[in-house]
Amino acid sequence: MSDKTFRKGETVKWDHSQGTTTGKVVRKVTSETQIKGHKVAASRDNPEYIVESGKTGARAAHRPEELRKA
Repeated sequence: MSDKTFRKGETVKWDHSQGTTTGKVVRKVTSETQIKGHKVAASRDNPEYIVESGKTGARAAHRPEELRKA
């Protein structure tokens, strides 16, 4: 389990194939869920964060270790 924690509304950044994106944390997910037709295998021991891109508005789930405070 990662020791990184983020709060709703906090600005974060993450890397992807086209570079780095900045956005905001929408919510922390601690149970299995779906986003855009993809399974998010989150749990209390392995939470994920739903983040919204500041550029496109697209939402995606990311593990805490993939995110950095912006």
